[in-house]
Amino acid sequence: MYQYDSYDQAMVDARVAEFRDQVERRLAGDITEDQFKPLRLKNGLYLQLHAYMLRVAVPYGTLNSTQMRMLGDIADKYDRGYGHFTTRQNIQYNWIKLSDAPDILADLASVEMHAIQTSGNCIRNTTSDQFAGAAADELVDPRPYAELLRQWSTFHPEFDYLPRKFKIAMIGSETDRAAMKLHDIGIQLVRNDAGEIGCKFYVGGGMGRTPMIAPVIGDFVPPLQMISYLEACLRVYNRYGRRDNKYKARIKILVHEIGADEYRRQVEEEFAHILTLNLEPPPAELERIKGFFEQPGFEAGLSDDLDLSDPDFALWVDQNTHAHKQAGYTIVTISLKPAGGIPGDATADQIRLMADLAKEHSFDELRVTHAQNIVLPHVKKADLYALWQKLDEAGLATANLDLISDIIACPGLDYCALANARSIPVAQKISARFADLGRQRELGELKLKISGCINACGHHHAGHIGILGVDRKGVENYQLLLGGSEGADTSLASITGPGFSEDGIVDAVEKATDVYLAQRADGERFVDTFRRIGMAPFKEAIYAKEPVNG
Repeated sequence: MYQYDSYDQAMVDARVAEFRDQVERRLAGDITEDQFKPLRLKNGLYLQLHAYMLRVAVPYGTLNSTQMRMLGDIADKYDRGYGHFTTRQNIQYNWIKLSDAPDILADLASVEMHAIQTSGNCIRNTTSDQFAGAAADELVDPRPYAELLRQWSTFHPEFDYLPRKFKIAMIGSETDRAAMKLHDIGIQLVRNDAGEIGCKFYVGGGMGRTPMIAPVIGDFVPPLQMISYLEACLRVYNRYGRRDNKYKARIKILVHEIGADEYRRQVEEEFAHILTLNLEPPPAELERIKGFFEQPGFEAGLSDDLDLSDPDFALWVDQNTHAHKQAGYTIVTISLKPAGGIPGDATADQIRLMADLAKEHSFDELRVTHAQNIVLPHVKKADLYALWQKLDEAGLATANLDLISDIIACPGLDYCALANARSIPVAQKISARFADLGRQRELGELKLKISGCINACGHHHAGHIGILGVDRKGVENYQLLLGGSEGADTSLASITGPGFSEDGIVDAVEKATDVYLAQRADGERFVDTFRRIGMAPFKEAIYAKEPVNG
């Protein structure tokens, strides 16, 4: 993975010192909260319902054991002994004291981490495929390109005050594991008929109150012109994106209102101009960065055979591991979704244990997934059973990846000042309702996502089953959505009808799964059956009145 040079370190250290001075002035009353707010947000510090929340950047979801261990130590020292991994492949701490924030940033800087641009109307943390550099189906490792993008976007003066926040995802395989088309910009590394590698640009996706799937704007951009094309995309948006209405300020609204063809024309025009300015980083810089992402020292000639005589281990292997490009190795996903647990939460001890296991079994590397889990990307199959035993002892061996209990959920009204309803209790009740793993596996792949407000941090629009919490005359109410997807077959979920109470939404989810089990054809996932039979059978079952006894 990438390592800071003296320039990177000096830049991050300087930001820590700057923010320490800003915090001291705020605590002394020398600046007001209104003056302080934009300064703290640029350092990832939010003021939530009960305390400050700090969001720490994990660039493209990749970190090493030293960094992971520091995240656990911060949870113990400055928070309440846990951290919350997010859909942006970051980590959040929900109980931070303002006076501690500079010290936390200094601790992060000591392990080459920061919280820069994890908030504000700027280019946020670039996300990527959590299996990058390991997946058997990968065409190109996207991480060097994502790192180049990170360096380009950090402190970019022209894009530091965009009309609205801006999120970019990058993948290097045909399989989309990063919800690429639901980002402001999604970049897919592809190969053309001549065998050349290029970048396919999707622009104008997003969720929130107006969900949209990004159209293709650039079919094939040479990698050494990727930054220039990004500049062109951002310049057109910065020039014409609305600043008078924050609800219409995202790039998806601009692309929708002027049309993809007109936006593409303007981008191509700007791109041609930018190419004359020689803004692209020199090719040697990309090659330098690639040097940090060489394949680790895999052993050759290893066997792929596994002893699966332990049924619990066999179940976990089947559900939570994926094919690796190197024989004798596998990709392990550690679920942070135990039965009845809070999605994405991990204790300080669990975080440190995962750091130790990465150092021992995964070439010192971990990944955070946008589904709020953790990946060990390079595990020797011969070590799998010992690894599983250690995870099991720590409550980290739940075999539910991509099943109904592998829920994505935002913090909701338990923490967030923007939320209308709580997400966490709903997630816990659904997880408990479907706690039987045999029942979950019978349902198969079923992605359930919960948001506590229309901002959609829980990606409810992209769930096979989505839940949106709303405020109905002062009472928490939950809308049920069906039919969303975030992969190559990206689609947006549709609302079934009137909302439900907290307990009622759990019942509604169960009724939807019952319809699926009764109607599915061989090999169909929940979302496949929904697409084939439509909303009507689900709606009829979900809203059917219970018979009156007597």
